[in-house]
Amino acid sequence: MTLLDDPRPDAPVDLDVPRDIVDAPTRGDKVFTRLAQGAGLSSLVLMGLIATLLLVQGWPALREAGPSFFTTLAWSPDSEPAEFGVAAMMYGTFVIALIGLVIAIPLALGSALFINEIAPRRLQRPLTAMVDLLAAVPSLIFGMWGRDVLQPRLYGTFTWMADHLTFIPFFRADQRTFAASLMMSGIVVSLMIIPLAASIMRQVFSQAPPLEREGALALGSTRWGMIRTVVLPYGRGGIIGGSMLGLGRALGETIAVALILSPSYTIQTQVLEPGGASVASTIANEFSEATPFGLNALMAAGLALFVVTFIVNMGANVIVSRSRSGTGVEI
Repeated sequence: MTLLDDPRPDAPVDLDVPRDIVDAPTRGDKVFTRLAQGAGLSSLVLMGLIATLLLVQGWPALREAGPSFFTTLAWSPDSEPAEFGVAAMMYGTFVIALIGLVIAIPLALGSALFINEIAPRRLQRPLTAMVDLLAAVPSLIFGMWGRDVLQPRLYGTFTWMADHLTFIPFFRADQRTFAASLMMSGIVVSLMIIPLAASIMRQVFSQAPPLEREGALALGSTRWGMIRTVVLPYGRGGIIGGSMLGLGRALGETIAVALILSPSYTIQTQVLEPGGASVASTIANEFSEATPFGLNALMAAGLALFVVTFIVNMGANVIVSRSRSGTGVEI
């Protein structure tokens, strides 16, 4: 309503005065705001409840073990005297996650760039659907496929690595079985990270400004030059976010690692040899047969993994917030 339509007879008519615009939210806006706030708060409440449950259930084991819980390699909570800790399991968890990331991130980045920038348009939609479908495959399927199909076929590759890469201490192998190793577990975990990270990266790359793309090509840039100067800088936040999301899945992977890895609570520095442990796989293997105190110890281990994963995700948020996609790019 303008000032000319003001129902008051004595209202001044001044067309030079700007009209105040009041943004009054509708009922739908208010409902949506409340639902969004409730969804966000429910996530925080759920995380708090999980942390509280792990702390309450794991406190007897933490009190029994004391500070040595974080430095002890052995895992024998039911022995006399009890000796247990998460040092070996945390080491195995991070080694598997590191191997998975080193293999997965370059492949995920290449897959995302191929789908968005190189593949013919008629193939982009089927390839996108396939990547999204792979991200939804249960970890049990990956674990069974890795143990029964992939592991025997990688024997020759592991043998070559043990023969020619001995100058790298991690690839030395005194036992030439190569089964149930940290390396094999990391490879299977990488297969689960690839579609997840590639899907995130592809979605971010697809939002790169077309004017910037066309401008780079019009100035004589090659396709790779355009990707390097426009797409990759724009998608930096997506690359970091996809990598951190993959790291979160790798740290918490359970069934696939439990099916492949042969449990041994030692610091296994030779990743091609059998043996090793992760926190999640140990919980899966021992949960059904654990005594009450053993269950408390498993809950304490789960709490340690929860805290580590939370710290990693918080660090990832800080990195992504400083590397927002599109920073410095004008659309």
